[in-house]
Amino acid sequence: MAFWQLPKWRAFTAIAATYITIVFATSFAFLALPAIADDFEVTLRTVGWVVIIESLLIAALLLPLGGLADLLGDKRVLSIGIAIFGLGTLLTGLSPTFFTLICARVVMAIGNAFVQSVATGMVVAVFPDHERGLAMGAQTAAVAVGSASAPLLGGLGLEFFSWNTIFLLLLLPTGGCLLAAQFLVPDHQLRETDKGRTFDVRGSVLSALAITAVVVTINNPFSLDWLSPGTIGGALAAVGLLTLFIRWELRTEDPMLELRLFSVSVFRTAVVLRVLGFLASTTTMLLLPVYLLSFREVSAVAAGAIIAAAAIGLGVGAQISGRMYDRVGPRLPARLGFALQVATALGFAFSTDATPLLLIGIAAGLGGVAIGLWNVPNNSAMLGATPPAFLGVGGAFSNLTRTFGSVMGQALAAAVVAEVMASRGFDIPLGELVDNPEAGRAFNDGWRVAYLLAAGLSAALLVIAARLPTESRLTNPEP
Repeated sequence: MAFWQLPKWRAFTAIAATYITIVFATSFAFLALPAIADDFEVTLRTVGWVVIIESLLIAALLLPLGGLADLLGDKRVLSIGIAIFGLGTLLTGLSPTFFTLICARVVMAIGNAFVQSVATGMVVAVFPDHERGLAMGAQTAAVAVGSASAPLLGGLGLEFFSWNTIFLLLLLPTGGCLLAAQFLVPDHQLRETDKGRTFDVRGSVLSALAITAVVVTINNPFSLDWLSPGTIGGALAAVGLLTLFIRWELRTEDPMLELRLFSVSVFRTAVVLRVLGFLASTTTMLLLPVYLLSFREVSAVAAGAIIAAAAIGLGVGAQISGRMYDRVGPRLPARLGFALQVATALGFAFSTDATPLLLIGIAAGLGGVAIGLWNVPNNSAMLGATPPAFLGVGGAFSNLTRTFGSVMGQALAAAVVAEVMASRGFDIPLGELVDNPEAGRAFNDGWRVAYLLAAGLSAALLVIAARLPTESRLTNPEP
């Protein structure tokens, strides 16, 4: 039987196509920000809400929707998510004002959250346990395809079409994903569920509010001073809501998130590695485009190719580590990934405006390989320690840890560079870095500090990863 006729690959095809589409849309939104700002005559700070609102809603909704998937069924939640995402894409492409655009992006984010809340658990469920690494590697490769195609195809598309048109064109693959979900994903539930469980309404509300408070406080979209009453109040609200959520989840008979999983060493270690690993690796995601476009002033095409190299490296690393995980467990590939992440962060740290772009591209590609190497075994270990009945919320929690780490990493990298530049007396638009050599040197110094911090954190994670097991077949604990 050909591989595409196997049930696991048929179902995975639908899930992978959906991942590629939503990741492309998310990445393209970043590329389109300057054009959107020009069309609606808003500032770059204002237009940033086009992507901030998506990150905020996805983070807030992942856990509740994951819990819903555990009760309603994977296929139903996936199909609902694709349909809502398609509606949001249509409304985004037709938005006549900036306010309607933000509303449309809210709809897109809700659909995206539906998909992300269930897709990872579905991938784990359709593959046997001894192929979990292969499954996670294949999923990460799909994410890499979406990430790589956005700067290449999306950037090229903006040369010929408006951003509205490209969003409308996304309706074609979205419709295909909806059909694939209907015909390729089996109707029966893909995994064991607990029929007696009820939906944890209070836990869902508390988690959404707590995560919103955490993300908004860390991301600081209103550019408040870190010691301002608003920031301090947001931090206190986040701590209070998280405390209420934890107390409720430990007390209720049907918790949305089984917090006792944190008593399992593998799960606990994987969570720490995932959050801090994405915190360190997000430095490149945030600073590399600024380095290329504003500091080095390279063409958009060249910058897109270098950024795409990171996504391609991610796919390559994911394929390697997925197969390694199934043979030797998570420890070795994860440690290799963090070791490579230390090396690439140090390489970036000492890059200047004279560093050949070829070397920057190679470093970006190796940085992607590093993420693929540690992310796949880490994710596989986390989900391997999750009971089958909780794989929906488990997969959602896995995506939440990635989002949380990325948000913290973006905030930290931006704060470090801004602080170093401010200490030198510079608080200027990024577009003026090329015209002001002293400001450019201040940016380069801030860039170096940020990458040295990322290298130090990655080195610490290299040590912590030694706590991961050396076998791939983990026993799912019962809650």
